[in-house]
Amino acid sequence: MRYLRLINILSAVGLFATATPAAAQTTDSIKYNHQDLFGPITWPVTGQSTRTASGQPSATYWQNRADYQIKASLNEGKDTTVTGEVNITYTNNSPDKLDYLWLQLDQNLFRPDSRGAAVTPVTGDRFDVRGFSRGGYNIASVTVTYKGDTYTVTPVITDARMQVRLNVPMDGKGQKIQVKVNYDFAIPYYGADRMGRKKFKQGYVYEIAEWYPRMCVYDDVEGWNTLPYMGLGEFYCEYGDFDYSITAPANMVVVGSGDLQNAEEVLTPAQLAKYNQAKNSDKTVTIISAEEVGKAATRPFKGTLTWHYKMQNSRDIAWGASNAFIWDGARVNFPSGRKGIAMSAYPVESSGNDGWGRSTEYLKNSMEIYSKAYFEYPWNSAVNVSGVALGMEYPGAIFCLSNLKKGGLWGDVTHEIGHNWFPMIVGSNERKYMWMDEGFNTFINEYASLQFNNGEYADTSKQAQHILAGFRKSKDPLMTAPEAIGLNDYGQYYNKTALGLDMLRNVVLGHDRFDYAFHEYIKHWAFKHPLPYDFFRAMNDAAGEDLNWFWKPWFFTTWKLDQAVTSVKYVKDNAQNGALITISNLEKMAMPVDMLITQANGKTETLHLPVNVWQRNGVWTFKYPSTSAIKSIVIDPEHELPDVDLQNNVYKAD
Repeated sequence: MRYLRLINILSAVGLFATATPAAAQTTDSIKYNHQDLFGPITWPVTGQSTRTASGQPSATYWQNRADYQIKASLNEGKDTTVTGEVNITYTNNSPDKLDYLWLQLDQNLFRPDSRGAAVTPVTGDRFDVRGFSRGGYNIASVTVTYKGDTYTVTPVITDARMQVRLNVPMDGKGQKIQVKVNYDFAIPYYGADRMGRKKFKQGYVYEIAEWYPRMCVYDDVEGWNTLPYMGLGEFYCEYGDFDYSITAPANMVVVGSGDLQNAEEVLTPAQLAKYNQAKNSDKTVTIISAEEVGKAATRPFKGTLTWHYKMQNSRDIAWGASNAFIWDGARVNFPSGRKGIAMSAYPVESSGNDGWGRSTEYLKNSMEIYSKAYFEYPWNSAVNVSGVALGMEYPGAIFCLSNLKKGGLWGDVTHEIGHNWFPMIVGSNERKYMWMDEGFNTFINEYASLQFNNGEYADTSKQAQHILAGFRKSKDPLMTAPEAIGLNDYGQYYNKTALGLDMLRNVVLGHDRFDYAFHEYIKHWAFKHPLPYDFFRAMNDAAGEDLNWFWKPWFFTTWKLDQAVTSVKYVKDNAQNGALITISNLEKMAMPVDMLITQANGKTETLHLPVNVWQRNGVWTFKYPSTSAIKSIVIDPEHELPDVDLQNNVYKAD
């Protein structure tokens, strides 16, 4: 309400009508140039008329598809391996003929000679990609079936990508081709903080991801997207259906993305009963307790068992396996009335009410909050696995660090499952535009923390200045690709992006307009591949506001914000005649101006000036209808903005 109310007040008293000449007010300290910010901006035309000017997929939008059938085995030994066969049905919905296909071989990151290993600093980093002697895929065979003809292909492997050159070009407009790959790889101990294996008291926990050759995306903007996997930059995947089976030692529990198809075959009758009970309970139900782990009555100890899962319309899958798992679950209640299940699997070292004993509660509540607020979770289950990965997300499966507790665990769980909305539902290109998933997700995490358990872990302090410290010295803007950004600067993908969305919601548009536009973006791009320009256009169009003055500096530059109160003078030297207040925009970025004005008679008022006051120059004088002397003025009293100099935000009368 305050946005409309205050603008109406300002208009009524004529505050926008009186301004002193800008040139007379400009000083050498002002870096601001209104032409840089408010000059014409036209975002690139993307696609082949497949994306609209309003930031939506057009009627001619197309997207290719990859459906997977995978059979894999977990083979414990000195170098524990995954051996698999993946059958991919690839549908070319584009209008283009394809002479070759590209696949991602993400495990090749862990080869000693990988590009990721080559660019890892000698001091190491969070991802610590140095490779190991058995790292990477061994591709045993590749066969192609197209229009009834099956033939073997010798693939061309370059780092973490594999090209399959076709004997006959693949037609477009819905044609299908089958690619079968037989492969194996050794599981790294520390898989770039995204997967791996870790030993606990009662056995290894395996967090398995990037575990099958998968299709690169061929899209309407760039054709084949073949940027290599090098560590920080994550993934860009096609959507499709997954049918996969994991054969593992019989004493292990295997949890993963999607719906378990053969629970009766892999669970004891007691476990099956508890599993079904968990599906119908809002309270966490223990399926395998700490006391049952490792007991002969709980799991068979000889041979192997095959766990069969399915997941529809997903862009990826992951799984975890261990003989050390405590396993629990609870029902998830979706807005439509549909029910699902949230689960956690963790070793005894992680257990306890301060730790992973509440993991399922955190997961369930996050899924319900995001489903209600943004888009209903489209799958039936999700599982959180405790292990070596600090935090990593996959559709329906997340990995969190084993020793996290209380707010640390809540934050990790709600963040990683939040990624199921960005980029698992809204399928952006993480390898190029990391802010589109990490930043959007960090933004929605704030609101989940406010809602969960009456704000048990909510941070209600204003974070703008704290976040500012994390990116104010960065030389790289948000549009920088992950593999090119400073290794100490990628945190801004998370925090600077989220702060920018908070500023739009709280200062520029207001909650209703922002939320409506953001929901429109999610609705139109669910299970599709948006670009940054689609997001910018979608928000502009649905909010009814040309926000290009914000998108340009916040995402494409490292410009700073510095608003200041320059002077206060009274009309005819009498405060009862009104005050002429001059404010300045000293740095290159601009924002609306909120000012808390306190008069000597005790009257206080917060004024909201739109960003348009900076459209012609960096100095603005307006008339305020004071009735007594102004005691103080504070710019941005709610601390919503990352102003680089807070001292000049405050005016105090002598």
